[in-house]
Amino acid sequence: MLSDSFWRIIRIVLVGLALAAAGAGLMLGDTWLWVAVDWSPPAYAEFYTRAGFDTPTTVALLVAALVKAALLWLILRAPAPGPLDRRAKALRRLLYLAVAYTLVLWYTIELLPDGVNAAFQLALWTAIDVLFLLVIRWRSRMLRAAAGAMFAVELAGMANELLDELDLPDLGSGDIVELGLMLSGLAATIITVVGQRRDGRWSRGTQAAGWLSVGVYALVIPLYLLIGRISSGNPAMTVMLDAVGLVSAVWIAATARELPTEEHLADPPPARRRVIRVAVAAVTVLPIIALIHPEQTAHLTYTSWSMGCYDRPSFGDLKPEERDAAFLCRARSREGGVPPMFPDSLSDQAVLAYGRALCRTEDRDEQKAILTQAGSARPAWRVDPWDLVYVCPETVGATHPELLRSTTETEAANAAYIAEKNAKCRDPWPRTKGVAQATAKYFLFVDGDPGYLVHDPEDEATDEAAEQAMDKVFDDNTQIGVAGSAVLIGHVEDVSDLCLTVKAFRTAPPPRTAGWEQVNEVPIVSRSGRLTVPEMGGGEVGAGAPMPNLAIAGKGRYRLRVYVRVADAGEEHLVVVFPGASRKRLKLKS
Repeated sequence: MLSDSFWRIIRIVLVGLALAAAGAGLMLGDTWLWVAVDWSPPAYAEFYTRAGFDTPTTVALLVAALVKAALLWLILRAPAPGPLDRRAKALRRLLYLAVAYTLVLWYTIELLPDGVNAAFQLALWTAIDVLFLLVIRWRSRMLRAAAGAMFAVELAGMANELLDELDLPDLGSGDIVELGLMLSGLAATIITVVGQRRDGRWSRGTQAAGWLSVGVYALVIPLYLLIGRISSGNPAMTVMLDAVGLVSAVWIAATARELPTEEHLADPPPARRRVIRVAVAAVTVLPIIALIHPEQTAHLTYTSWSMGCYDRPSFGDLKPEERDAAFLCRARSREGGVPPMFPDSLSDQAVLAYGRALCRTEDRDEQKAILTQAGSARPAWRVDPWDLVYVCPETVGATHPELLRSTTETEAANAAYIAEKNAKCRDPWPRTKGVAQATAKYFLFVDGDPGYLVHDPEDEATDEAAEQAMDKVFDDNTQIGVAGSAVLIGHVEDVSDLCLTVKAFRTAPPPRTAGWEQVNEVPIVSRSGRLTVPEMGGGEVGAGAPMPNLAIAGKGRYRLRVYVRVADAGEEHLVVVFPGASRKRLKLKS
């Protein structure tokens, strides 16, 4: 076993390096300061350092560096000498492995494939919990049984995380499940500390570290519920929680260190006990005090960097108490690289007040005046009613009732709209049935789409062929671009949608050009045995109904005949596909 002097040298060197790294980071910039204090790679700092650290965050980092250095000094204390049986030796090694994971191994393991980290944690703590039950002298069967139950629930939570990582059926991710699993971890720590007290081998200092870790755990749970999923944007709280989180590593290391002692160690002197009490109170109270700001300080539920603000929830899916938060998300969002509607210097209350004022405006000039007064980075931009609906639904809903719908209502309305449009399209050859056929409205972007594709979606070169077809459609007066397994068919009028009928035949049908303005025939190839037209599939572009496979003869070459006409009801296309080896382009009617 290494001597105490050797351990002291290791402690001095490592703690000195940690403090020196924090000092160097302060000189080198925000990224390296974060790396020195958080003990993580530079890539992990990018999210927090992109806007630079303010003074409170820098101070929090420097304080956290001192706290972590002090806790590291306690973690690196030499193991107590004395004999150990086989189970105690295994437990000591596993506990030191858990400490090493907390300090350094976590990053290496996270580089491995998904699920490895969760599997490692589950295996490690399963072994530790089993050995806790066997090594600790609980002195009560009921207490040992309670510990086993708590350990089982804790391990079930870890197993649930592993199932989630592997995309297997799990217990779910609702608030009740998450809270229950977090509380099980808290209960497992409490009952272990109680077991240590009844055992008698562990000193009051180790037990105090255990209770401190319980206090940190109990503090993290409400903070997680309050700000864990509503990121505060300011990393000061993250830094503080990361620093005090090492208290658990101190307790685990102390538990491993004092395993050989057979008698209750001497109580610490009164002065040290007072320090421990002050530390417990500080860990419990100071972070809560840090959350309390002066009334004039801007309260920011969301900032421009908040992770939870990238989705735009439907108004109808939100409870009344959730709508203000949704507007704050949109008002401070930098989605798409655009500046936020309101700066982070404004409090939530001020942003909501300006939002309701925008609801009462009647023209762009009034909106511009309000945004300028608020210090917006985009005062000349139009305010989207999709954003304002969260704070004034009665005003926006009067002109945009569709914005008040829930996701289910929106999907139903879209489905009804598409069905109505499809019903207006008729089969132009009702008496000529194809082996496969369909009629539907094909929706295009207004002034944005040159046309629609008939292609082999499973061809490896389908994307390249589609690009080539799009380039060629502008070079041909028939507005049909041909490129191997993709044909892009353009539209005649400046329309956003058209009626499309597709039919597949085993042999070439008669031309039947009467009543059509354009009829052209081009080659196309299917390399996978499929030819079809893209469907909407939840988007805004594509066919409004399922499209069949037009390559009815499997892999090979086909002919594609395109009929086009414009009537009072709009533009109408008929696409006929049949096997054919010819590579010629034919103009049957122009």
